[in-house]
Amino acid sequence: MVQIDRPRVVPQSIDRTDRHLILGAGFVGLGMAQALQAAGIAYDQVDASDQIGGNWYHGVYQTAHIISSKKVTQFTHFPMPEDYPDFPSAAQMRDYLNAFADRFDLRSAIELNRTVSEVRPIENNHWQVTFADGEQRIYKGVLLCNGHHWDKRFPQFQGEFKGEMIHSKDYKHPDQLRGKRVLVIGGGNSACDIAAEAARVGAKSVLSLRESVWFLPKTFAGSPITDLIQGWMPESLQRLLAYGIVRLTFGRHEDYGLAQPTYRIFEKHPTLNNEVPYYIQHGRIQPKPAIRQLSGDQVEFVDESCEAFDLIVCATGFYVSYPFLPPALQRTEGAIVQCYGGSFLDDYRGIYYIGWGQARGGVGSLISAYGPFFARCLKLQDEINVPIGLVLKEMGQALPQTHLSDPHAIFRQLKVSNWGFGWLKRKAHQVDRHYPNFQNLPLLSTHDPHLVH
Repeated sequence: MVQIDRPRVVPQSIDRTDRHLILGAGFVGLGMAQALQAAGIAYDQVDASDQIGGNWYHGVYQTAHIISSKKVTQFTHFPMPEDYPDFPSAAQMRDYLNAFADRFDLRSAIELNRTVSEVRPIENNHWQVTFADGEQRIYKGVLLCNGHHWDKRFPQFQGEFKGEMIHSKDYKHPDQLRGKRVLVIGGGNSACDIAAEAARVGAKSVLSLRESVWFLPKTFAGSPITDLIQGWMPESLQRLLAYGIVRLTFGRHEDYGLAQPTYRIFEKHPTLNNEVPYYIQHGRIQPKPAIRQLSGDQVEFVDESCEAFDLIVCATGFYVSYPFLPPALQRTEGAIVQCYGGSFLDDYRGIYYIGWGQARGGVGSLISAYGPFFARCLKLQDEINVPIGLVLKEMGQALPQTHLSDPHAIFRQLKVSNWGFGWLKRKAHQVDRHYPNFQNLPLLSTHDPHLVH
């Protein structure tokens, strides 16, 4: 039998080099789309889900509420409805994002159920985007707004657990906890929400903390705590205010059987939760240290105590992940993306990492401030050959040292940057003259698009 090899037909890429591609239609992606639209910058937008909204559509549990107030979470130029509470629910957030998309007519540019399998630089400083169905397009640039609450981080354990173990991403409804002996691992906001829900409906709720955390109340003196911090306050004063509020509301950690945290407030992402301290004092949540090992339905902790459980919920966070990028563009170190100005590389133009950081506040107000500045940078990028990131590097900007940030510091930096944008523009053209032959280094495809499913 003779096998005849038929030549494969290579799909022809669709030319979209007159525009950018926004990858993701969640909170950040929608905000950036509106910023580009307002600046008259052409773009396409895709999302792998069947609806817009990102994490607020497919990623949160039914009883979730925002932890920052609506005042700082809403887009500055599109306030949330007046009848929304200070801390809107997941359903209200979905409705708000849909209303935002309708108000600014963003849906016409959004393609849903479009999974991107590869983004890579090609010749002429363009970017080839390959979709899961094999379609290929070529863009001027790509805005990565794919979020950081989807690539689940699981801890490693000794031994095996015979009960059910899930990630907090897979928790959707209190019925999953009802009547069960529940162990929640983690000290973040999701962990505390789920532990409190288990205290209400479960047979037992245990919260395992590898290290103690600072519990900040969501409100103080009738106001959301995020609204009490003013833009003129330096971080040291914000921290002093937070310590005072914690002492007045929470008290001392030893009063709850908890160790004193080994870090200062704001050195890690804050945990805003009133319920965990309440339920600890009522005996409905039992705090435990880190896990030593698993055995059947038993969990042994490092203090040598042992408890039986039906369900373990790992609220242990997520990786900042860009699986569609080639190795040369994997710039993530831990939770930090090594880029300038929050988004820009110094060795590649046209690729922008947006929304990977965690600010102590709501995302809407930040994107409302950052989006217009970013759009100005995109227009400047069209005037020069070198990457904007290289310009910022030559101006003395350092790479980030943390993924956490003070939103008020960002607002001040953006105000100064917008005020001095003319100087940035002059410096950009000066740097451009020093590198007259700059070109993105094209990278080979890491997979055969015909084999993508």
